[in-house]
Amino acid sequence: MADHNTPTPGGNRPPNKMMLSRTFVLLIVCGVAAFIVLLGQLYQIQIRKHDLYEAAAIEQQVRETALDSGRGTIYDRNHKILAMSATVDTIYISPAEIIMYQEDPVLISKTLSQILGVEYARIMEMTSDTKSWYKTVARKVEQDVSDRVREFKNEYNLKGVKIETDSKRYYPYSSLASHVVGFVGFENNGLAGVELSMNSQLTGTAGRVVRAKNAYGTDMLYTKYEDFYDAEDGYNVTLTIDTTVQYYLEKNLRQAVEDYGVRNGAAAIAMDVNTGELLGLVSLDNFDSNHYQSVSEKVQAQIEETEDETVRSTLLSNAQHNQWHNKAVEDMYEPGSTFKPITIAMALEEGVVTKDSQFYCGGVFAVPGDTDEGRHCWKRAGHGMQTLQQSLQHSCNVALIQIAQLVGAEKFYEYVDAFGFNSKTGIELSGEAGSLWWSDSVFLDPYNQTQLAAASFGQTFNITPLQLVRAMSCVVNGGYLMQPYLVKEVTDAAGNTITKNEPTVVRQVLSEETSATMREMLESVVGDMVEGTGKNAYVAGYRVGGKTGTSTNTVKEASTGQKEYIVSFIGVAPANDPKICILVLLDNPDANCGTAVSGGAMGAPTVGNMMSDILPYLGVEADYSDHDLKTMDRSVPNLVNLSVAQAQQILKAQNLSSRVIGQGDTVTMQLPSPNLTVAAQSQVVLFAGGEPSEELEEVPDLSYLTYDVARQRLGYLALFISSENNYISNPARAVITKQSIEPGTMVEHGTVIKVSMTTNDESTNART
Repeated sequence: MADHNTPTPGGNRPPNKMMLSRTFVLLIVCGVAAFIVLLGQLYQIQIRKHDLYEAAAIEQQVRETALDSGRGTIYDRNHKILAMSATVDTIYISPAEIIMYQEDPVLISKTLSQILGVEYARIMEMTSDTKSWYKTVARKVEQDVSDRVREFKNEYNLKGVKIETDSKRYYPYSSLASHVVGFVGFENNGLAGVELSMNSQLTGTAGRVVRAKNAYGTDMLYTKYEDFYDAEDGYNVTLTIDTTVQYYLEKNLRQAVEDYGVRNGAAAIAMDVNTGELLGLVSLDNFDSNHYQSVSEKVQAQIEETEDETVRSTLLSNAQHNQWHNKAVEDMYEPGSTFKPITIAMALEEGVVTKDSQFYCGGVFAVPGDTDEGRHCWKRAGHGMQTLQQSLQHSCNVALIQIAQLVGAEKFYEYVDAFGFNSKTGIELSGEAGSLWWSDSVFLDPYNQTQLAAASFGQTFNITPLQLVRAMSCVVNGGYLMQPYLVKEVTDAAGNTITKNEPTVVRQVLSEETSATMREMLESVVGDMVEGTGKNAYVAGYRVGGKTGTSTNTVKEASTGQKEYIVSFIGVAPANDPKICILVLLDNPDANCGTAVSGGAMGAPTVGNMMSDILPYLGVEADYSDHDLKTMDRSVPNLVNLSVAQAQQILKAQNLSSRVIGQGDTVTMQLPSPNLTVAAQSQVVLFAGGEPSEELEEVPDLSYLTYDVARQRLGYLALFISSENNYISNPARAVITKQSIEPGTMVEHGTVIKVSMTTNDESTNART
């Protein structure tokens, strides 16, 4: 009988105790290992990648919509709005919902295309992306247009058409001060001007609407699944710019560009000399901030002449950047003779010269380091012996070299730094340029004084227009270098002041005595009708001082070999108590425009015209000299129904003559009509029972005639003349450069022809 405990050959042995123990241990080890792996995964998900998965969950469960904050308003100094925001709409579609709710994509695309002016094919392409919940069709849509979309949406109860509130930037003055104000992009972020430099203050903080969404991706129906986070509006910015001053600068600068055929743009800056506030800043050509990507029709026509689309795109981009470029802030240039007052002010302050110091000019002056005969004056024959004041009036290079030598290179270099020419002004605009000066080791070389000689009359170094305006303001305001600024105040929506800028004195560079002497000398440059190179800036009734400048664009000449000039004039007024400093730059005027390419012939009358408009606006009262009252244009009085004798007496008192037609005793008609402005000594035609001829008169060519001769010639034809600019202090020498009515035009008797003038003499025409 077999033993049941003895295993049979080939049979299954039951597991013994050891095997069971090992199996149990192995299961525990595997379990622990699996748990460790699981724990690691949980650690990755719950701890290390918590934010990632939480964001993914939130993305699945909620929809977030941004709420634009109200961008702050930009004001001028008188609280006129330069930039503001208004509510508009963004129109978008949800292709996923169009499919989900079985809406007609063709109907939607066709209707939105008609309302919004967007291509039908483009919208249809958007609807085909059925996984997308958001496709923008049009942004910044005006209210009347979005109302039509809303009517369409409601008519068909469309879930896939969406309207979202947005904001749009508006610039009420369009192109006025566009380089100062700047513009914003589609995301309402500043891209230029103050919109860029003050973007963080203007922007504010965006709000949000967070809504829960269901498994289909649509919004939950109940408000308890919705949270609002209010937007915080941006701050308002008040500028120092005065829109009226800005307008006068732009108007007269634009006229100068047209009259003189200026090809490379122009710039003008007006600063309050006592505070450093910028009252106006111009860089032509301007652009409309509302349509900042648009270029002029002339430029657009030139671009469209090119067939290659890539080339057209490049030309358009270049044209846009050219018009956005702020010449008044971002460019450096050689100041030329407008720097000469700085050199003379140094010498006066150091006591090495007086107003009556004498300097001889023989036309050329050699300095250590010159490789040729020396430095030439613009007047090759020389000015002979002259006083310090006459040296400035004549804009004599030779005298300025001698004056700089008396100052010495080391002191000269110190004053350059003191006047702020080695540092940026810090104006609140991006892209401000600096300056290019010699290193001190080169400038102070005692064996080579050519740098000092060139610097004395503003050549072979580069500064910015704003640096020069600041320095000239220092020269005339008592010697105080002011910190220029453009932002007057930043306030919140409630009107509370956040920050406020006040006039800041950087340093005192000159004494009150030196400044007073400089004011007298600068006034003589304009007011002396014989000696002054700046006489074309004269304004009847006002004391204007200033300095002409004509410099070469050395960078352009070095790169192309072409000689181009930048003509300029810097003026201050009233000269006895300055309130404003104006600098004008005209880059590359046309030599064939009929006016000499010089600061005296082009820059001076431009600044004079600006001063004539701006000074009365600023409340500066005119104080006419006897000479002004005798020579300036005047308004024709109303003489109708007066006796002929009375009319003649009134005209004589106003320095107007008369001619009587008819045998009556009473004036029945007059030419020109009452209140029109005409030249002094014009002959007013009085009709005493007679009638003027109905025949038309042909306008003669007045080019290069003096104001007096033109007045007389027109008088024979019963036509009249008046000045578009202010230089009429010497009608016998003022030469006409432009007339408002073209020669050969047939006009009625009594027509007044406006003319522009310049003094056609050696000093004003000289490139100095």
